[in-house]
Amino acid sequence: MKRAVAFRVVLVTAPDLKTARGLARAALTAKLVACANLVPKIESHYWWQGKLESGAEVLIVFKTTRAKLAALEKLIVAEHPYDTPEFITLSLAEGNARYLDWIVASTQSGKQR
Repeated sequence: MKRAVAFRVVLVTAPDLKTARGLARAALTAKLVACANLVPKIESHYWWQGKLESGAEVLIVFKTTRAKLAALEKLIVAEHPYDTPEFITLSLAEGNARYLDWIVASTQSGKQR
């Protein structure tokens, strides 16, 4: 295990798979994330504009570095169809050293592992 304080998992919800795929591809193409997992068919319940709402969404789980967060947030806010898209980051304590090294390599210019 390796200390992982410089790494983040970012949660973003999207209204459908097409939107989630587009956001994932944009983040990957810009080298802002190493990986984007799409979890379809989640059911969300939430308050919006004073009313209790619910609906089907797709959860995107991004793996990235702390250094890429500001640029990733800017991309998500600019490209997302929601007025207020979810953008929540989770700090990591530790992770597999090879996996963390892969995240770094994948978010830099040049060849990935």
